[in-house]
Amino acid sequence: MELDDLYQEIILDHYKQPKNQGIVEDADITVDGRNPFCGDEIKVTLKFKNDVVDDIKFTGSGCAISQASASVMTENIKGKNTTEVKQLFQEFAEMVKGDCDDHDHPHIDDTCELAAFQGVAAFPTRVKCAMLAWNAMREGIERELNKKGK
Repeated sequence: MELDDLYQEIILDHYKQPKNQGIVEDADITVDGRNPFCGDEIKVTLKFKNDVVDDIKFTGSGCAISQASASVMTENIKGKNTTEVKQLFQEFAEMVKGDCDDHDHPHIDDTCELAAFQGVAAFPTRVKCAMLAWNAMREGIERELNKKGK
């Protein structure tokens, strides 16, 4: 199986059988995101324990890229602290925008499901789809950190 076929299969699998779908009870952060260009919508809820993402879930509707990206995101940031989450956000954003090469994102390699979204860079209109949940999550974390003065 070619790498591109594997990546497509990962995206379709997460779209058809999303991981961490739902609402986190007693969430520390609840944030909504919307892509008005294509109608994708997302709600991300997070709970922290000692500055670490203890639980994260999402609900929403939209294209396969937006929903699969949200699913993969939740799996990859659970258990990480806010510094690690910010680093992963930056690497993912650069990758889907095509602003880096393989050496610029050390936390995303060919074995990581996040790498399935590197082909999005060839379709600029799809970048917003792939980044929707990530931008919502980042906005929520930044808002929470600002409240705490961090």
